[in-house]
Amino acid sequence: MKNFSKTIMASSLSLFASMQIQTLSAQNNTIKMTNPLLHKSSLQYEAPMFNLIKDEHFKPAFEYGLKVHDQEIDKIANNPAMPTFENTVVALEKSGIDLGRATGIFYNLTGSNTNPTLQAIEAEYAPIFSAHNDKMYLNSKLYQRLKALNLNSLKGEDRKLTEYYLQKFELTGANLSASDKDKMKNINGELASLSTLYSNKLLIARKNGGVLFDDIDELKGLSTDEIATAKSNATASGHEGKYLITLLNTTQQPLLQDLKNRTTREKIYKASWFRAEKGDDGDTREIVEKIARLRLQKGQLMGKKNFAEWKLQDQMALTPTPAMDLLAKIAAPAVAKAKIESKEIQDLIDTQKGGFKLEPWDWNFYSEQVRKNKYDLDQSEIKPYFEVSSVLEKGVFFAAQQMYGITFKLRKDLPVYNPDVKVYEVFDSNGKSMAIYYLDFYTRDNKNGGAWMSNFVNQSHYLNQKPVIVNVFNFSKPANGKPSLISSDDVITMFHEFGHTLHGLFANQKYASLSGTAVPRDYVEFPSQINEHAAFDPSVLKNYAIHYQTKQPIPQELVQKILKAEKFNKGYEVTEILAASVLDMAWHTIEKESDFKPTLIFENEALEKYGLLVSEVPTRYHTPYFAHVWGGDYSAGYYAYTWSKTLDYNVYDWIMKNGGMTRKNGDKFRKYILSVGNSVDLNEAFENLVGHKMKIEPYIQNAGFIEK
Repeated sequence: MKNFSKTIMASSLSLFASMQIQTLSAQNNTIKMTNPLLHKSSLQYEAPMFNLIKDEHFKPAFEYGLKVHDQEIDKIANNPAMPTFENTVVALEKSGIDLGRATGIFYNLTGSNTNPTLQAIEAEYAPIFSAHNDKMYLNSKLYQRLKALNLNSLKGEDRKLTEYYLQKFELTGANLSASDKDKMKNINGELASLSTLYSNKLLIARKNGGVLFDDIDELKGLSTDEIATAKSNATASGHEGKYLITLLNTTQQPLLQDLKNRTTREKIYKASWFRAEKGDDGDTREIVEKIARLRLQKGQLMGKKNFAEWKLQDQMALTPTPAMDLLAKIAAPAVAKAKIESKEIQDLIDTQKGGFKLEPWDWNFYSEQVRKNKYDLDQSEIKPYFEVSSVLEKGVFFAAQQMYGITFKLRKDLPVYNPDVKVYEVFDSNGKSMAIYYLDFYTRDNKNGGAWMSNFVNQSHYLNQKPVIVNVFNFSKPANGKPSLISSDDVITMFHEFGHTLHGLFANQKYASLSGTAVPRDYVEFPSQINEHAAFDPSVLKNYAIHYQTKQPIPQELVQKILKAEKFNKGYEVTEILAASVLDMAWHTIEKESDFKPTLIFENEALEKYGLLVSEVPTRYHTPYFAHVWGGDYSAGYYAYTWSKTLDYNVYDWIMKNGGMTRKNGDKFRKYILSVGNSVDLNEAFENLVGHKMKIEPYIQNAGFIEK
């Protein structure tokens, strides 16, 4: 006899389950339709709809995007059909679009315009995204489908994309045993959480590290506008009538070159140096040490001696040895040059009967005086010619038009995430629109330190996407609508970051994963460093260096002084960046747990070992606030600036031997470097441009360490 009660119950459950599925489907459709992160923006080139995007949209978008991406990955992995390029590689490439859109906007905002809500979401989802990434790249079925493909049957970008995914799976650990994959997932999850915690602590340290002054006399040497900004900063932080000097992410602070009061300089320098090691809620040392230990475990789990050996497999250096060899070869002449510079500064101090030994907080102040004595050049004389909008539109944009033929149009109709942000449309040399470009100039308490470029939308012919790019800076915002005057170093930073933008603008790839700046870390800085040379090219400099009051162009006499002084202080500049590079590599080439030591002891011993513990020349980034390494993606990769600078100097020599920063050379650089992304062999691309392999001599010569 049939049990009707069970049949009825089963039917009811089936109906209930069906209703649940329909309800969930309806909810998902509602979320997708009402959440601006989950559908293509209707704005030009899918520029983000910042006028509609709210903090509360991110979590639902992440949840939806994660589920959809999981379903897409499962479908690819379990496809019963034989693996093909289309059903495996292309399917992977076009999966996760909703999630990618949401996370791309999210992480741009958490870097440039964060708040407690976004920080909490970031902390919550760091391990979730790490686990999701592992779920994909540790998927044995997916990996086996990729391995089954015949690479010899593929050409061009199709083959390159397949190789890219194969390497990504292998670097993540697709070859690991099941138990080791579980270990890797745990390590990655913990690292993701610690990295987010580190970044949030560093924001606290930076904010708390600002220095308050009661007496305006302590700020002698600063301009009226800089003092007004300091007063405005103090008022905004609840200290009416005082003056607040905020910190940038680097060790040295820009205002130190102007401040006449030595005690004031010392206070600011020490506030910068000790910001993240005060035993408070902004102290990062314990997190740094945990991250370093976990990274060692990760590298060794992958069968390598250390983390760096694992990390560099897809870089141009391939292993830590060539990277460290390059740093060591440049370190000796750089330190020797820095010692000569140090003696010049000490001689000046003694001549002035200062009665003290040169300290790091004195270097920039007195080096400016040495510069003035040697070249009759004073930064305060130059700054009035470097108004930020003029540098951008008549300098950066002008140089880009001269070399590549592109033009820019200010767009006030596109929404932005902060009132300070500007937007431009970019047009190619043939007059066709090619990109949207955002700029975020000014420092804020809720913005990470430093300067960077990133994409809101990546270029891809396959996805029919044009680039939407943002450059973020940390210039001091002038008070009361005054002009924003920046230093010559800031000018270089603007040209540098726009070099990354050019790399993204000229991307011409079929697949987003190979597009634009999606290249090895030790290559990605090379195009941006090439663009730095345009900053002081005489024809460019005279076009943008316009006195903000008199509106007169910079005198030729002053231009000549700038050009003569260009190699000034190079020993210091190179030594500080080499010190940071060696620190990064030292942390990540440890092979035994027992070799770890407390953060500050480890740092001193590492710098001393490589001859870079120079008391007057501090590392550009002290370990506790080395955000590139502990909060960013430059772990075992900060050497990349020096590697790519060597590429840069090789190409710059080629440019100057072939007529300079001309349109002809610009078009060739665009063809071989800027437009190829990661779709070709980059060593070959470099060699096809200059006609030889990378040499170290151009670096030593162009930096002024030896005579040409």
